[in-house]
Amino acid sequence: MKYINELREGEITHDIYLCKQVQSLVAKNGKNYLSIMLQDKTGMLDAKVWDVNSGGIEDFEALDYIYVEGEVTVFQGTMQLKCRRIRKCREGEYDPSDYLPYSRFGLDVMFKKLTDYIGMVKEPHLRKLLESFFIEDKEFSDAFKKHSAAKSVHHGFVGGLLEHTLSVTSLCIKYAEQYSYLNRDLLITAALCHDIGKTKELSEMPLNDYTDDGNLLGHIVMGYEMVGQKIAEIEGFPHALGSMLRHCILSHHGEFEFGSPKKPALAEAIALHFADNLDAKMETMRELLESADYNAEWLGFQRLFDSNMRKTTF
Repeated sequence: MKYINELREGEITHDIYLCKQVQSLVAKNGKNYLSIMLQDKTGMLDAKVWDVNSGGIEDFEALDYIYVEGEVTVFQGTMQLKCRRIRKCREGEYDPSDYLPYSRFGLDVMFKKLTDYIGMVKEPHLRKLLESFFIEDKEFSDAFKKHSAAKSVHHGFVGGLLEHTLSVTSLCIKYAEQYSYLNRDLLITAALCHDIGKTKELSEMPLNDYTDDGNLLGHIVMGYEMVGQKIAEIEGFPHALGSMLRHCILSHHGEFEFGSPKKPALAEAIALHFADNLDAKMETMRELLESADYNAEWLGFQRLFDSNMRKTTF
């Protein structure tokens, strides 16, 4: 198959894609048309069916794998596919791994690194808490391993949550080495747990959209509740330690306007916030650089950075 990032204007496609979204709309001339978002592991492609009654367009729905024939065009500087024929594919005609974006790193390799980080925690109650999530709870650990970290912006791919969590934890370990007054066990535990609520905030791939609880509560509150429930099951868990850990989770976005119910009040909470923010922004920048036109130097205004971003060239 030819991946989306390989398509060029004027080419005729005869390939299978994941239908991420489909809408029936009305054009200015009063005619119905279909607006479709196609996906493979390299990206997304806007597609249109202008003649819905042509006879070449069979029934399909969002999240179906569909065979598409069409011509690649450019509209307002963006690639678009003008579809002539579409049919729903049968199981066995496609490999799902071709259509879902995955982490650059192996899921099992990353999860082994996560368990190594758990092994670095010496405080017995925190160690037990981490084991109860990531080792003893198979359903949770399987979901965590495959989940994305966001619908968009950063780490929005299979294994994204695991990759982001490892990066944040690695940064926190370095912070603890630099600033000796940080409680390393608390900081590592907070880093490993800070986004566990995303397993409930976002649905699984390929949908990768906000759940009802995700919209109503958000991952910070749900993560706080998940940790609290596990703490309640661990005999003798120190109350103050549990409160400090949950505070780190509640405050890891740093500001009220960014969704934190609390602002950081502990040194470890400050360190976690900066590690989380740094990794999110650097991953966003990496994805931006990878998706940019090879010859482009200026990348346009980016809301996350509140700046017109440029490649580093010299």
